[in-house]
Amino acid sequence: MTWTSAFGKGSGWLLQKIVNGLALSKISPNTLTFIGLLINVIAAFFFGYARAENYVRMFFYAGLVIIGAGLFDMVDGRVARQTNQVSVFGAFFDSVLDRYSDVALFFGLLVFYARGNRLLYVFLTAFVMTASLMVSYTRARAEALIGQCKVGFMERPERIVLIILGALFEDFSRLVEVQCREQLRASGLQHGHDLVDGGDEGVRRRKARAPLKHPLCTKPYVGIGRCPKQIFASAASGEREIVADAI
Repeated sequence: MTWTSAFGKGSGWLLQKIVNGLALSKISPNTLTFIGLLINVIAAFFFGYARAENYVRMFFYAGLVIIGAGLFDMVDGRVARQTNQVSVFGAFFDSVLDRYSDVALFFGLLVFYARGNRLLYVFLTAFVMTASLMVSYTRARAEALIGQCKVGFMERPERIVLIILGALFEDFSRLVEVQCREQLRASGLQHGHDLVDGGDEGVRRRKARAPLKHPLCTKPYVGIGRCPKQIFASAASGEREIVADAI
C-alpha cells in the first residue's frame, strides 16, 4: 500500500465519522449547505478587508476558512444519502448556493484589488468570476439538451483548490520586496550615493549621478500598496528621495 492510498483511506474514514455524527444529530443537509455559504462569505470578508501591510496574513486566514467551508460542501450530500433525505430541491439548493459561494469569494478579491487601484487585477478577477459561472451554466445547459455532459475542465472543485492554494501561498510580494531592497542597495553602492538621515520622517536622500530604475520598484507590487521604497525624482535639485517605510 502506497502512502497516497493510505492517506486516502484515512481521510475517507475520518470523513465518514463526521458524516455519521452529523447524521445522528438529525441536522438537515440543506442547513449544512447554507452554513458552507456563510463560511465562504467570511472568507470573502478576509479578502476584502486585507490591506497592504497585512494582506498575506489575511489571505492565509481566508484560505483556512475556505477549507472549512469545503468540509461542509463535502458532507452535505453524504448526510442526505445516509439519512434518506435526498431530494430534487436539495440538489437544486446545493447547486445555487455553490454559485453564490463562488461569487462571494471573487467579490472579496474584487474589493481587495479595487481598494489598491489594481485595475488589471480587477478586470482579471471579474473575468474569472464570469467564466466560473459560465462553466456551471454551460454544463447545466448541455445536460438539459443532450442528457449527459462530462467534458470540460475547471469545475468547482478545481477552482476552489486553486483559490485555496493562491490564498495560502500568497507570499510572492515578499520576494519582490526583498529583490527591490537588494537592487536599491546595490545601485547605491554602484553610483556612490551619499546617505543623509532624514530625521523622524524616515527619509533618506541620495545624490545620484545616474537615475535609479528597477522594473519591480517603479510601480505597485503584487497586492495593495506601493513598493517598500518609492523613488521620487526632484527636478530642481537633481536629488532623489527614497521614502523607506521599513529598512
